[in-house]
Amino acid sequence: MIRAGAVLAVSLTAVGVAATTAVAPRAHHDAILVAVEAPMSGEGAQDGLDQLRGVELAARQVNAQGGVLGRRVKVVRADDQGDPDLALPTFRHVARMNADALIGPYNSSVAVINLRSYSKARIIPVQMASTDATSGIGINVQPKTRQIAPVEFDWIQRKWAPRHVAVLAGQSTFLAGQADSMQRSLTAAGVAVTRISITAGGADYSAEVGQALASGADAVYVSTKIAEGVKIATLLAASGSTAKCFLGFANQDPSFVEKAGIPVSQTCVFSGVPAPTVFPTAKAYVRDYRRAFGIEPATWGVFTYDSARLLFQGMREAGTVNYAAVMKRLRRTVNFRGATGTITIDPVSGDRRKVAVAVLAVDDAGRFVLAPG
Repeated sequence: MIRAGAVLAVSLTAVGVAATTAVAPRAHHDAILVAVEAPMSGEGAQDGLDQLRGVELAARQVNAQGGVLGRRVKVVRADDQGDPDLALPTFRHVARMNADALIGPYNSSVAVINLRSYSKARIIPVQMASTDATSGIGINVQPKTRQIAPVEFDWIQRKWAPRHVAVLAGQSTFLAGQADSMQRSLTAAGVAVTRISITAGGADYSAEVGQALASGADAVYVSTKIAEGVKIATLLAASGSTAKCFLGFANQDPSFVEKAGIPVSQTCVFSGVPAPTVFPTAKAYVRDYRRAFGIEPATWGVFTYDSARLLFQGMREAGTVNYAAVMKRLRRTVNFRGATGTITIDPVSGDRRKVAVAVLAVDDAGRFVLAPG
């Protein structure tokens, strides 16, 4: 039985932080302090809170077994709202708490700004950013752009064999990077591409969708966040067009289905990762998550759960929470049995060598399932 109250969550507000980049000398804590940086308010909060719960669950479990190196684990909540402007203020808050380790950031546009600062401050980073630009900083157990893009392209070519694809691309680091990869692959394969920019936060994307369909595209690839993806998918579904709809990695989340509705969601396929309930190795995680929080796990908490467990193992093997010693152990990870499957870390990039990326559809119950074929 997981004991309630085993984790201290400290809420960090990234407002009103001084502009200085100075970091106070590291202090020793009786507990091991692990920060979780993700959007926990605003757009993306559902993902961020799920990630927080994944770490909290791992911490509760390890604390129930005596902690790590005889010390309890405390979890620090670092809400960056997915906003690049809050990247450095959030880092400074975590640094002033003298955290030993970081799980996150989740948003690539945040990570490219502050992830190196964590490393320089000797805070062990187990990152959650998918952009290839952060490879080499800490370690990462979830998919990177170079692992996602080939799966998307292969599925589109094999299933649809399009002649012309309209690529609707958001402007963030990750979204633009995914669109770039898709455009390069399609062009190399002789497929015509019309690239259309999508500005985040727009009230209406009728003009952009109209431009995509007027181009003669027989497929539309959408690399946006959920708020924009919902509006675009709704417009495509209402257009009566026969053009196929593929929604990129950032759209896979239960909140997409909640906002767009099941019928609209079923008109598109999505790239993503299997839900925790689909991973055969995540049965215990799903059971324990339900018991601990009284809700169903979402997509990304299972990856932060594995990140935390891997971090704890690295600390045990190193016999310390020292940055260099733990990073050395983490970079040597081979065949770690995670809830998301077996994890082996590339010692050079720090990225997971094999990770589950799939093309998904939405079933009649509103769940993400493997797309046929």
